[in-house]
Amino acid sequence: MGRKTENSGFVCINCGTDVSPIAKGTIRNHCPFCLYSLHVDIDIGDRLSDCTGLMHPIGADSHSQKGWQIIHQCKKCGFVRKNKMAADDSINEMAKIMRRAAMG
Repeated sequence: MGRKTENSGFVCINCGTDVSPIAKGTIRNHCPFCLYSLHVDIDIGDRLSDCTGLMHPIGADSHSQKGWQIIHQCKKCGFVRKNKMAADDSINEMAKIMRRAAMG
C-alpha cells in the first residue's frame, strides 16, 4: 500500500465524522474529533493486523521528542499502543481522556 492510499480520508467508525487526510507529513491514524482509532497495524504503519478492532483512547503521555501521545487500547483484543497527537486533534477530547485517566 502506498503512502497516498494510507493517508486517505475516512469516516470514523466511532463518531461517524468524515475525516480528511493530514495535508503534510505523517499518516493520520485516528479521528481528530473523538480520538478513536482502529487496530490495523502490528508495527506502526504496516497495516498488517487482522484484528481491526476499535481502539479507544485511554490516556495520554508526554514524550520529550514526540510531544503528546494518545494511548489507545483495542476493545476487541486488548492491544495497547501510543499514537502521536496531530495538530488538529481535539484538545477538549484530550482533556477528557486525561481527566478520566487521572481518576482511575
